[in-house]
Amino acid sequence: MSLAAEEPVGRPVDELARQIIELTFRFRRLADPDDPCGEQPCETCYAVHHDRVRRYLERGQPVHFLLPAFPAKSRNPGKVIGALPDLGERISVEFLQTFCELVSHVHAPGARILICSDGHVFADLLGIPDDDVTAYRAELQRIIDTLGTESIGLYSLDDAFGLDSYDDMRAVLVERYGIPLEELRQEVRNDLQARAMFNGMHRFMVEDHVPLTQGTSRSQVSKACKELAYQMIQRSRAWGDLVGDLFPDSLRLSIHPQHAHAGKIGFHLIRTRDNWLTPWHGVIVDDGQSVTLMKRSQAESANASLVWRHGRPSHYVHIRPEENAS
Repeated sequence: MSLAAEEPVGRPVDELARQIIELTFRFRRLADPDDPCGEQPCETCYAVHHDRVRRYLERGQPVHFLLPAFPAKSRNPGKVIGALPDLGERISVEFLQTFCELVSHVHAPGARILICSDGHVFADLLGIPDDDVTAYRAELQRIIDTLGTESIGLYSLDDAFGLDSYDDMRAVLVERYGIPLEELRQEVRNDLQARAMFNGMHRFMVEDHVPLTQGTSRSQVSKACKELAYQMIQRSRAWGDLVGDLFPDSLRLSIHPQHAHAGKIGFHLIRTRDNWLTPWHGVIVDDGQSVTLMKRSQAESANASLVWRHGRPSHYVHIRPEENAS
């Protein structure tokens, strides 16, 4: 029996496609928290992604998603507790696997997610040694293998180009896919969505650089990070265009908040207080009832306790005060 034959009898493909998109939207991360499409997605929200999902259903194949993410840990010691993946990455990988399995309830072949690990794309801009990025990716692969999350795969700059030098690979990426920086600056000046993305990227760059630039004022760091933020966006788009060319039918996920009708779907990996926070910019705090992603400094300000696993810092725990009975 073919995989397609295992679909529920009498369920039109269009209806199944809508259900899968609805499931994906449960974890959608919108740039505008007040967007009415957050509470009730409109028909345009569905239409943007419908044809891609439908093609997989018609072929009886798993629905394929691309997720540029999991680059490397932030260098800011106020955000993270180490350079290697910890409980945050582990929970995120398990969630992505669970999401693929939830899709199988609607569409028997389920889904597959290819993590396009982009650490080497940005390492030089962030001041992260390429060896640290390689170690992060190797540990992430070990987590995937250990958990048996067979619906999750990894793809990186090495897979795309396979050259000896990461500097050469980055140069080839920008040469082939990068838009001119002046064109990008013009777009940020004139387009509200592009400006919001730039502002979010710039804020993160400043946060990561201030603790590492002793003796330099925050205004000086902010000015320097503006140029870095433009280059980050340039390379992010270049990387996205490259993997888009390689996997043209795949649905596009993003760890960054996206607008409701964008071609990419902003996707929450873990519950967080900050819409922009990710496992590689934060730590897990477990209060016995739920886990939340926050910055390391916030966890320590709340007097959370650090937990070690396998000889490395893993996450924080904090006992939530009992609520008074009414």
